[in-house]
Amino acid sequence: MSDTAAPQMSGEVREALEQRRPVVALESTIIAHGLPRPRNLRVAEELEDAVRTEGAVPATIAVLDGRAHIGLDKAQLDRVANDDSVRKLGHRDLAPALAAGASGATTVSATAFLAARAGLRVFATGGLGGVHREWTETQDESADLGLLARTRITVVCAGVKSILDVPATLQRLETLGVGVLGYGTGNFPGFYLSSSGEPVDWTVRTPDEVAAVMRAQDALAGPPAALIVANPVAEAEQLDPALHDRILAEALDACGKRGITGQGVTPFLLDYLARETEGASLEANLAAVRGNVRLAARIAGAWVRA
Repeated sequence: MSDTAAPQMSGEVREALEQRRPVVALESTIIAHGLPRPRNLRVAEELEDAVRTEGAVPATIAVLDGRAHIGLDKAQLDRVANDDSVRKLGHRDLAPALAAGASGATTVSATAFLAARAGLRVFATGGLGGVHREWTETQDESADLGLLARTRITVVCAGVKSILDVPATLQRLETLGVGVLGYGTGNFPGFYLSSSGEPVDWTVRTPDEVAAVMRAQDALAGPPAALIVANPVAEAEQLDPALHDRILAEALDACGKRGITGQGVTPFLLDYLARETEGASLEANLAAVRGNVRLAARIAGAWVRA
């Protein structure tokens, strides 16, 4: 990559990497497009503070004026939260955005790519994308999966969004060779819910155990796939399962009746859930993100100590 295309690291992140201190990558889409203003900026600052409280350095990632940034200062974070021109960028959008001098918030795929490109190993997010329902008809699958199949990064998440086809997503991850660990659970989390009802093959219980798997990945020197650490939201903070199932069924029915397809499906379903649960789904989402960020910081700490 040219100098102008190479990610620009903040001084704090660069120093942490040089000193082998723990760093956690954070996405910016949740700031720009996932939360209402002004709460989005408060949450962004809260998540960075949570990483620091656990002894790690936060590296929120975004593209500003055609330059990828690994770690944002206060003014840059404020811009991502409040500038209406900030786009939503997956990893396929990065090259056009850089060439055009555009600004954008990074999704899971773009964040994972840029983080790994900059030498970061741990990334915290809410929920991954995956295989969409009715895949046999639409062939709709998130770009997250393919990117994670070829990117060596550890992603701490609360599973995949429950509006997706969870069993098919887990099967796809297996096919792609992406490892999945349940953190303190034998079941794959359900994003808003502590459990999707689907089992995981491997369970770990401490950050050191996760770091040991990361070391084993490197020692094997196999394909550079990601490692997913599936961390369930606490049962006390999850969305009520019965309410979730009822509202999701209504949302899927409404989506079908309105003829919404493709990229419009996910935002429609998420907005429907947030509205009809009176914000309870959003609170469960944020509870999951907070837990993932704290765990990611502890895993990053274990990794640099290894």
